[in-house]
Amino acid sequence: MARQYSYRSSVFAPARLVITVLLVMGWTSACAQETDTFRQYQFEPSPDGYQLVMKTLPRPSVGPDDVLVRVRATSLNRRDVNMLRRDYGDDPDYAGGVPLSDGAGEVIAVGANVSRFEVGDRVAGIFFEQWINGAPSEEALLSDRGGNTGGMLSEIIVTHEDGLVAIPEHLSYEEAATLPCAAVTAWVGLFKRGRIEPGQYVLLEGTGGVSVFGLIFANALGAKPIMTSSRDDKLARAVQMGAIGTANYRSNPDWQLEVKDISGGHGVDQVLDVGGRDTLSKALEILAYGGHIALIGGLSGYGSVVPTDAIMWINATVSGIYVGSREDFEAMNAFISEHEIRPLIDRVFDFEEASAAYEFMESGNFMGKIVIRL
Repeated sequence: MARQYSYRSSVFAPARLVITVLLVMGWTSACAQETDTFRQYQFEPSPDGYQLVMKTLPRPSVGPDDVLVRVRATSLNRRDVNMLRRDYGDDPDYAGGVPLSDGAGEVIAVGANVSRFEVGDRVAGIFFEQWINGAPSEEALLSDRGGNTGGMLSEIIVTHEDGLVAIPEHLSYEEAATLPCAAVTAWVGLFKRGRIEPGQYVLLEGTGGVSVFGLIFANALGAKPIMTSSRDDKLARAVQMGAIGTANYRSNPDWQLEVKDISGGHGVDQVLDVGGRDTLSKALEILAYGGHIALIGGLSGYGSVVPTDAIMWINATVSGIYVGSREDFEAMNAFISEHEIRPLIDRVFDFEEASAAYEFMESGNFMGKIVIRL
């Protein structure tokens, strides 16, 4: 049964158990964790795209550079619903693939060459398994979890040690599972590419995972977040979380003017643009001189006429953001630990309720993140 979950609740991971380990065939395994099989969801073709089908599989072997992780929690992003519905059109065939990019768990076995982790470590998978640092390569961008690479909706995963990060000590598995996609995207957009500074005005479009993380990060830094939504109850929650002002884009089609008024006429210095086609021009209309827009999503669609003259005149920077690297994830985790940040989780579902979690995501009746607990 689904449970409500507050981002302010204090959920701490249990103390690490002292366990006896056994060296077998060149890899280390926690005896207490040994099972012959595990459960995993896979994509199966359906008339509407794909459906989720649970499989029972034999326990995977571990290569010399691999880590075996007992997944404790996963979380959903809009991307996951789009993939299930095949909304991306030209995507490859994901039949038989494992869904979800986001997840956290405990290391239960390591290969003989593994040096970054040991049994008992608490870890999360990175979005792109092969994007470690710097600019991405085409190969790295084709290593996306839950797409071209196996995802996290599985009781056990095996992955190269480079594809994991340690999670902040103060976070539960459920909280850490929300970080790999939405949080890293917001971090890269604001901090790495936007070079956000305290006191800057930050426009956050909508109340999904990326925008809510943007709100939390901006507030922790001492910036001035302004949030939009089509629902007043979500906007009220945003104010409780630190937004200095809000605008309802459904009741006010000229919401960008309301946002500019909130900034005292200054305009916004940073924008996390998840709307795409219908929001980019409005964001540029109120962007402050020297401001930055992070292009993140296309909830209103893709493709638009880009007002290049406006971008040039105000000396604006527009960045395309597609999540980030492991190095970005680790930098973000340091900030999260320093400020003891906790993600906003709307609802937690059990592993057997994965399809219900997808339906809840598709409904839009949430704020923050949706988690599946294993």
